[in-house]
Amino acid sequence: MQLHKILIGSLLLLTTVAVQAAGPLRFQEGVDYELVSPAQPTADPTKVEVIEAFWYGCPHCYRFQPYIERWLQTKPDNVDYIRLPAVLNESWALATQAYYTEEALGVTDKIHIALFDAIHRDKRRLDTKKDLMKFFGEHGVSEDQFNNAFDSFSVESKVQRARQMTRRYGIDGTPSVIINGKYRTGPGMARSYERLIDVMNFLVAQESRSLAK
Repeated sequence: MQLHKILIGSLLLLTTVAVQAAGPLRFQEGVDYELVSPAQPTADPTKVEVIEAFWYGCPHCYRFQPYIERWLQTKPDNVDYIRLPAVLNESWALATQAYYTEEALGVTDKIHIALFDAIHRDKRRLDTKKDLMKFFGEHGVSEDQFNNAFDSFSVESKVQRARQMTRRYGIDGTPSVIINGKYRTGPGMARSYERLIDVMNFLVAQESRSLAK
């Protein structure tokens, strides 16, 4: 019995040492994330910028939303989070225009997740301006408000910039996450949504240390 206790104690000690030696989660460039080349400037060099590139029609983006929403509740204070409605081809541009219309009208909190739900949970076709106008109307936006924002120069300028940034960040699928203009990752590289959050946190911590120097 005494020998049995000694063996168990030794195993526990070895396990503890192994865990301590392993330290925090670490991830590899080229495996879990890749470099953005060339690196892109961020809006605020005193913060760590995290960009979520998405498309409303993407089922993977839809499944990622609960994870990113939970992460937003606990993200570090030095993180600037930005959504980028990607434009990988022109059929995506309408959804990008819809996102920036939400933003212009100040209704993103009401419409962003609701639009994902309508497309993926409720199987609604929202691929024309008329469809989108009706959907926005269901959330308290008048036709005039919708048209004025949707067709505005400001929204069109943001759609054009989204096209450019999709190319500059080297985004070839969604969801993609860009950390501080330097690193690109996604669920394909991270191999799960949970692990993608871990990769994001790892890179944010790495960049936070760099900013603190």
